[in-house]
Amino acid sequence: MNDIQKTKITTRVREYCDRYESQNRAANSLSGVSAATVSQILNGKWELITDEMWRKLAAQIGFSEDDWVMAETRDFKVITALLCEAQELSAMRRADVFAVTGDAGTGKSAAVQHYVNGHRQAYLVKCSDFWTRKIFLQKIMSALGRDASGMTISDLMETIVSTLKSAERPVLILDEVDKLSDPVLYFFITLYNELEPNCSIFMCATPYLELRISRGRQYNKKGYNEIYSRMGRKCISLYGLSKKDVAVVCMQNGVTRQADIDSVVEDCDSDLRRVKRKVYSLKKNA
Repeated sequence: MNDIQKTKITTRVREYCDRYESQNRAANSLSGVSAATVSQILNGKWELITDEMWRKLAAQIGFSEDDWVMAETRDFKVITALLCEAQELSAMRRADVFAVTGDAGTGKSAAVQHYVNGHRQAYLVKCSDFWTRKIFLQKIMSALGRDASGMTISDLMETIVSTLKSAERPVLILDEVDKLSDPVLYFFITLYNELEPNCSIFMCATPYLELRISRGRQYNKKGYNEIYSRMGRKCISLYGLSKKDVAVVCMQNGVTRQADIDSVVEDCDSDLRRVKRKVYSLKKNA
């Protein structure tokens, strides 16, 4: 880890901290990184900070030396506009729920992360299927920059609700929410009930979420009708990756020959991950 890399990470740390009310809150949102370490980095006192710690910090704040340029596809613009609307509604104390679905590889998570990187009080939780109810709430606490040590489930919920209700324009973003187990997903009902109308909730998932809710309602499973109602009885379906989107991504990332763009369109199967792989291959062999 050289000084140029450390300087770039430090700049990103400063931007990351600016999203929170304080450096301590920012540090609390990071796993295995203390407030003292964050302070030392920002003050240029790097001597005692190991390369392992630099790498751990870089991974969590979204720093990468990858030269990939984020392109504004149709779905990127839709997600950005909806998140802006979600925060505006919170500011007016008319918070709402947005449930957005799109196929894997359409750039949902990247678009959400890009928005969060540039906006205060946009709190992102990337969901996993192995989470218990307590882990889920602890992850929300971490996103809020709050210390969850020693708290019960009741304590966690009370602190989360209090923090979000007191924020000016908060949006709680639950990415890959379809991965959550039923007992954890039920917490969405409680969060909605407690936070309305002060904090918008933005749910992002594959189309499986809509199918899962439909089946749950069909078999009258506990909570599913309530979840469906609070989602506004519909999901917002994204467009998916079009040929025009692929062309925009290619040109933003240095692939401009029409023949090359056509080969990416042909190969990518409407998946941004494949687009990225093909673009790098073309640039490497140019």
